Amino acid sequence: MLGRFLSSFSTPSTPSSSTHKFSKSMAEEAVEHAESIITKWDPNSSSITRVTSLFHGNRDEAEDFLTSVRDLRRAMHTLVSEHPASGMLVPSQKLMQMAMARLQKEFYQILAATRDKLDPESVSLRSSDGSRNFEDENELGSEEELKTAGESITDVERVMAVAMLDLKSIADCMIGSGYSNECVKIYKLIRKSVVDEGLHLLGIEKFRPSQIHKMNREALEHMIKNWINAVKIAVKTLFNGEKALCDHVFSASQTIKESCFSEISEGARNLFKFPVLVAKCKKLPERIFPLMELYEALSDLQPEVEFIFNSESTSDINLQVVSSLHGLAESIRAVLSDFASTIQNDSSKTLIMGGGIHPLTQKVMNYISSLADYSRILSDIFSDSPPPRNTALPEAYFESPTSDSSLTPAVSVHLAWLILVLLCKLDRKAKVYKDMSLSYLFLANNLQIVLDKVCTTRLNVLLGEDWVFKLAQKVIQYASTYETMAWGKVFSSLPDVNSPPLSPEEAKECFQRFNAAFEEAYKKQSSWVVPDMKLRDELKVSIAKELLPAYREFYDTHRMTLRMENNFEMFVRFTPDDLENYISALFHGTALSGIAPPPTPQ
Repeated sequence: MLGRFLSSFSTPSTPSSSTHKFSKSMAEEAVEHAESIITKWDPNSSSITRVTSLFHGNRDEAEDFLTSVRDLRRAMHTLVSEHPASGMLVPSQKLMQMAMARLQKEFYQILAATRDKLDPESVSLRSSDGSRNFEDENELGSEEELKTAGESITDVERVMAVAMLDLKSIADCMIGSGYSNECVKIYKLIRKSVVDEGLHLLGIEKFRPSQIHKMNREALEHMIKNWINAVKIAVKTLFNGEKALCDHVFSASQTIKESCFSEISEGARNLFKFPVLVAKCKKLPERIFPLMELYEALSDLQPEVEFIFNSESTSDINLQVVSSLHGLAESIRAVLSDFASTIQNDSSKTLIMGGGIHPLTQKVMNYISSLADYSRILSDIFSDSPPPRNTALPEAYFESPTSDSSLTPAVSVHLAWLILVLLCKLDRKAKVYKDMSLSYLFLANNLQIVLDKVCTTRLNVLLGEDWVFKLAQKVIQYASTYETMAWGKVFSSLPDVNSPPLSPEEAKECFQRFNAAFEEAYKKQSSWVVPDMKLRDELKVSIAKELLPAYREFYDTHRMTLRMENNFEMFVRFTPDDLENYISALFHGTALSGIAPPPTPQ
């Protein structure tokens, strides 16, 4: 029985214990004095003290009890080391067991009675605001001290403060006397139940892979949202508070407080497995956003997790967080890679009427612009991951976008690469049109949508002015090529400004060539569309600027001469105002009522 007692001297004493030895007479006197106090509080006695709390009553008496236990311990040390044959050893050991039984009971009663008051949130706040440094408390506070303190704190805070002081005092005494196991067992039993109950109330459960993998999108996103809210509370309040309480109560032993907190925090191991399970779900494009939200929440909490679980016994929890972040990052990269492949492999042959906006353009740009809102997370994920290089794509596009943003360029390069994949796919889809001019109108329309999406979202910051300027130039180039191919025959049907004067017959033939060219161009383009108002107006202005002045001059020059001819209306079919009306009706998908070209005469 003395083995446990002797082993307690192999470790440093608690701050309140003295290592000096008594003389034999002093030791025996200390045992006798301790007996008078300890036996009064024998938990197995039939007296009223058996059901009365020592620490709930007279605090001076509680301090006397702890002092007598410390004196008994020193006395036993003197007797064991210098008077091993003393007849006082056996009685003193029984007395120590009685004292430990009482303290064990008191420890349990305090923990049980303050289970709800000693909640992690209160402990967490108290430990963080520095309102009182419990680590410097070696003795129980006197009634007068506690009364004074009570004037500045609430009743609940006072109960918590007293409880924390009492728990630490009891733990110090039991650990110093070699009874740490009994103390720790009780603490783990009650406080682990508090943590487990807290996690349960936060909605944290044992997550099964099959359960998560079978969830539909809405259910999974709801669970992820709940988990993010729960993990923030769990880390900042639940585990942080328990760590502070455990460190305070078991400040006498680094080993004990670390192992105790590790067992109490068992639920954290299950808590941080959830992101890994989600990361292993099917890699669907729309799931990237909840994945990034998970990554952001966990990444933001990682410093606090490292601080709270900073011992060797809880290092596996930190490793689990690192593993979860790694798994999420891998899953996010895989989703984006699959998304790029989906664009490249899109095999739809659907002809977009009138060269309008392809659904793929809208879908991809909406997706990429949404990704830009998570640029901070993506910057972290792609910081050491270069974008894939596809030899089928123009090498020039791989130049990194420049930006004034301080974000890591990697995210800009990756998003620009996704847009590049889309542009290359649009190039191939444009070849579906038999009319080359319509192919270029299709490209101008779709690149304009890309440009608008970039300029009106965070992509503008990420990709930079140079990238945007180059894309705008590409839109202008495609629009200009369309205009040349669609209207070049019409423009060339009119005489050049420097051409010699035309005879009436030559002018008549020129009008007829123009009529045929214009009617052909107009009929062909009457169903073509330009959804973007700015691009539509710019095209109309450009066509009108090229066509109307030349036609007006030609018309004014020869109208009076040809008016005397028979069938004047047959070869002078359009006035300049007519042409202006026709041009204004373009790119809406249908010719406007009342200005369609007249039928060819029979």
